Amino acid sequence: MRPINNENILKWPKGKLDFSSGCILMGVLNVTPDSFSDGGCFLDVDAAIEHALQMADAGAAIIDIGGESTRPGSKTVSADEQMSRTIPVIKEIAKRISIPISIDTSNYEVALASLEAGATMLNDITALSDDRMCRLAAEYKVPVVLMHMQGRPSSMQVEPKYENVVEEVLQFLLERAGRAEKFGVDKEKIFIDPGIGFGKTLEHNLLLLRNIDRFICSGYRVLVGTSRKRFIGQITGREKPSDRIFGTAATVALCAAAGVSIIRVHDVAEMADVARVANTICK
Repeated sequence: MRPINNENILKWPKGKLDFSSGCILMGVLNVTPDSFSDGGCFLDVDAAIEHALQMADAGAAIIDIGGESTRPGSKTVSADEQMSRTIPVIKEIAKRISIPISIDTSNYEVALASLEAGATMLNDITALSDDRMCRLAAEYKVPVVLMHMQGRPSSMQVEPKYENVVEEVLQFLLERAGRAEKFGVDKEKIFIDPGIGFGKTLEHNLLLLRNIDRFICSGYRVLVGTSRKRFIGQITGREKPSDRIFGTAATVALCAAAGVSIIRVHDVAEMADVARVANTICK
């Protein structure tokens, strides 16, 4: 039974997240030409804004905007290019929705410009490896997502290896979370993400999901992103990412039932139903 009290409300100067009903959803908005699932769909500013509004209406508690693909084999995108893709969208969305906007970037210049444009959360696949990102998060008092990744997107899936994937990923995230706290980021604003699909084989991903309780018991809130990912296709035989909705739903139900705080998804309307049912059963 999950307690419903003020401890389940996370507040900061320009935002709020309510976990009193259980797991909440972060809607994915990639304004890129080459993301693995929706690349090219929302490069147009108006199309991106409309999709963000639709996700908010469908039940997303956060909109996560990224201007650089981090799919396996992807290349680095300059700060200027990321900003040209994301800032106009952030500015307009911030005027029209009240839920937090997250910027998905590991680049300090992009993060700063995004916070100034109206973003209120940082999602960094390098777990704030840049000291300036730590200082920025502390200065703006915003929540941060620290993700684990072995290698870089361009090479992370070449031959990922671990002695003990659960222990290694967890210890990395705890070290990065502790480091962020030393820079002044509040513990309650830190989310740890095991980085499903980021430098992991199918078996690595399965082990992390089977042991997600280890992360939940760490003292930090947990975010998981499994939406439409390759490992689901490997299990189901579904080649197209857009055909992996039901496989994704299984992972959303599992994570919501386990006590994951945020699940990052593409199909918000469908996954909102999944999360709502799982949250209700597990109360």
